[in-house]
Amino acid sequence: MLLKLLREGLGRLIVFINWLTRPSPMQRSSDKQEHAEIATKGLSLYQFYACPFCVKTRRAIHRLNLPITYRNAQQNPHREELELEGGRIKVPCLRIEEEGAVRWLYESNDIIKYLDSRFA
Repeated sequence: MLLKLLREGLGRLIVFINWLTRPSPMQRSSDKQEHAEIATKGLSLYQFYACPFCVKTRRAIHRLNLPITYRNAQQNPHREELELEGGRIKVPCLRIEEEGAVRWLYESNDIIKYLDSRFA
């Protein structure tokens, strides 16, 4: 019980620090931003609100100015989707739907590298 409270408290502290030090979003021309918005339609981030690795990933998404859908993997139906379709309950996880195929990308560094290579 005490460990859970400590973990939750530290997570909230990380979220607060993130809010204070949030990077500025990337500025794009309106055409490029529209292209980015269309390209992110098939992306969803399964995450926990106070997870440090999820905060790191959300910071990168904010920095890249991407309108990616966030899904709370602590609650159903998103938790079940992550487990059944992605194979495990591990966050952050980026669901990538392209050309009729779905791919699940785990690990914050891999997600950020993918987003930087595609949208930076």
